[in-house]
Amino acid sequence: MADSPMRINALIVDATDPERLAAFWSEVLGRPVVGRMGPYVWLRRENGLGLGFQRTGEPKSGKNRMHFDISAADPATEQHRVEMLGGRRLEHYADGGFLVMADPEGNEFCVIPEGPFELDDDGRADYLD
Repeated sequence: MADSPMRINALIVDATDPERLAAFWSEVLGRPVVGRMGPYVWLRRENGLGLGFQRTGEPKSGKNRMHFDISAADPATEQHRVEMLGGRRLEHYADGGFLVMADPEGNEFCVIPEGPFELDDDGRADYLD
């Protein structure tokens, strides 16, 4: 494949309270808030990728069309830390074997192991067993 002249510069998450959501993700990812401009709050750029939160007038509705996979050495330990920060586990996804969580505004994300893990033929993970 040829080298594309385009790159993903930043991921932007809509938020009714971008300050609160940025503070949550700052703690989860260890990336400090580094800027505010208009309706945006930005975390420190890492590996060339920015992460920002944009104020919107309406709350999230429906399932995310895109989500973050956050890797951790011990997903179960991170689940408890994320819950202490204001996130929650989404139990209705448990049958898939993934640790699916939601941030304070309901945006879904997965906490996955840093190392490899198996998927069955239906795409179910095995790392929570």
